[in-house]
Amino acid sequence: EKPIQTEVKSNNNHYSGQPGTKARPFNLNTAPNPSRVRTVVPIAKTDITVANMQILNNGGETQLHSHTGMDGFWMVLRGRVKFYGPGDELLAELSQHEGILLPRGAEYWFESSGDEDLEILQMAGFDKNVKTERIDAAPHKLDLSTIKVDNITQRI
Repeated sequence: EKPIQTEVKSNNNHYSGQPGTKARPFNLNTAPNPSRVRTVVPIAKTDITVANMQILNNGGETQLHSHTGMDGFWMVLRGRVKFYGPGDELLAELSQHEGILLPRGAEYWFESSGDEDLEILQMAGFDKNVKTERIDAAPHKLDLSTIKVDNITQRI
């Protein structure tokens, strides 16, 4: 069985801004790597926000979890995705230009559900007064021994 691989790609247009800096446009010209199940492309980051595009040719974030101190916004750019909550309750089935807001503490997991690659925009806002942690609420739905993480260029 082929190992599942995640890749975090650097993006020349990735912008790390600080309060009071100038506005700067960006674009998404990063093509997916077909040998990877999941590619994470950093787009922009400040002290209280982060934006990434995730490209998945199957699978997703298959462990029920939540985040403290972080509100998440996801919007489908291409493909289809299903978001689930506790007990695998379907929260939303989304297609192009549809999204979901996941407030801090909301438990969720998601999977690509279409025939084409999923391209999904992930944006998050952080409460600087709360330590941001990922809280895993259930085991992974995948066998972790089949997952290979490589080519990480940045910790977000």
